[in-house]
Amino acid sequence: MVDKKVVIDIKRDLFGANEEAASENAEIFKKHGIKSVDIMGSVGTGKTHLIEALCERLKGKYRILMLAGDLATTIDADRVAAHGVDTLQINTQTACHLDARMIRYALNNVDLSKYDLVFIENVGNLICPAGYSLGVDKKIVVVSVTEGPYMIRKHPLTIKRADMVVINKIDLAEALEFDVGHLIADVREVDANIPVVAVSSKTGEGLDGLINVLDL
Repeated sequence: MVDKKVVIDIKRDLFGANEEAASENAEIFKKHGIKSVDIMGSVGTGKTHLIEALCERLKGKYRILMLAGDLATTIDADRVAAHGVDTLQINTQTACHLDARMIRYALNNVDLSKYDLVFIENVGNLICPAGYSLGVDKKIVVVSVTEGPYMIRKHPLTIKRADMVVINKIDLAEALEFDVGHLIADVREVDANIPVVAVSSKTGEGLDGLINVLDL
């Protein structure tokens, strides 16, 4: 019989363990002089295509590793690998996000002395990944004009927890009669100072500006 009331804060324990692992990841990246970027966003925003486009521009300057998070398959990792970039698949099965411990385990399976830059493609989900630090330098949220005009208003917490917003597929804006400026204004309502870059992974428009903002 327990004579004292015991309260276990599972959320605090889980997030505490994640933050500890994130700190370890950050130290590992720093030790090896690696720049790291977490790219999150819903399915269909063009995260993989964006990484492909960035890798094409940067693979002559950096030795790149891409960690691909997905419930199943190696489709995204295979696409990036086709550009001559090393990839490592993390299948989460039922988890809707990557967490720092998954990244920590993955890093144990690669020789980090071979890389200068790590791109992490998070699981296709705009909500869950925002709550988990991975220990990276930059956390980017990707939205696209194909998702409609209310994505930012519906997910303000995701914006608050990101370091940068990328608006993708701007090459489709005219055909969809989409006002990119209104979307940027919505971002500014949430965070007046967060960098916002509008790009087209398909045409390459805006990618040089994104690379500049990422300090790559």
